[in-house]
Amino acid sequence: MLNNTQLRYFDSQVLRLPRETRTEYHGQVDRLIKNLSASVKDNTKIKVTRVVKAGSFAKFTILRKSPTDPVDVDLVFYVCGKSVAESSYESLSQDIYDLLVELYPNKSVEDFVIQKRAATVEFKGSGLLVDIVPVVEIPDEPGQGYQFGTDGSKTKTCAPCQIDFVKTRKNADSDYRTLVRLGKKWRNYKEVKGLKSFHIELILAYLQDRDGPCERIEQRLCDFFLYIAQSGLEEEIRFPENGPATVVFSEPVVVVDPVNDENNTTSRISEEERKAIVAAATEAWETAHHASTEDDPQVWKELFGPKFKTED
Repeated sequence: MLNNTQLRYFDSQVLRLPRETRTEYHGQVDRLIKNLSASVKDNTKIKVTRVVKAGSFAKFTILRKSPTDPVDVDLVFYVCGKSVAESSYESLSQDIYDLLVELYPNKSVEDFVIQKRAATVEFKGSGLLVDIVPVVEIPDEPGQGYQFGTDGSKTKTCAPCQIDFVKTRKNADSDYRTLVRLGKKWRNYKEVKGLKSFHIELILAYLQDRDGPCERIEQRLCDFFLYIAQSGLEEEIRFPENGPATVVFSEPVVVVDPVNDENNTTSRISEEERKAIVAAATEAWETAHHASTEDDPQVWKELFGPKFKTED
């Protein structure tokens, strides 16, 4: 059986970004935001009103860089004056790419390189990738906008609201982010397809809302595996932020977006992927239960890889 101190050690020493690395990344991204915010205000081709950090980096649930755990940052560009009906992922990304090249004609400037792929900025030295995510803002609804998918879909979203959702759960349980990183490390190491980082955050938030803050990290992690195994991911997951249900979803897995109750965050999980995720979680629960019962820390490496450790 692993105590909280041991699992927090693994999180701090192996999973979480070191403080100095996070400071470096934040400094690079903050300088980029500052420069872009000052430069894009008067642009006539595309009007960017706000640039904000998003994704796992902004939520503090990102994993330390490794061969299986890439480190990237999402920067949301709020764009105004664009028609939602006439916009697309390709057109908006092209506009952002053209804007970046216009601002930095050489594409390779002081400490970063502009890449064509989805208007990506790669910082030299650290190798940090920053993906530009264009969102067409909704007038008179602060933070709200439409994000476009490569499949032609568009989804109403709110990047600051998603960050606040995670912050609220972290404030209620200081181990929430540790649990998210543990779940993500397991997903990456076992190559569980279809289960996104956002889904892991939401399932663990649901368990916290249902059962309260965890007393033992190991037990809540086992609860995470067991919930997926027993439910088969066939129960609809909703949050207090959603309010009464207004939409009936038909996809195999339904985890409602806490900032948009008309969006099923798991809509792209196929029936085949659902079964594979459930099978992987069932195996993970059995492994974790065996490791806990036998009090053998080495067994945990089957879930998290050879770098799992709970002490120096």
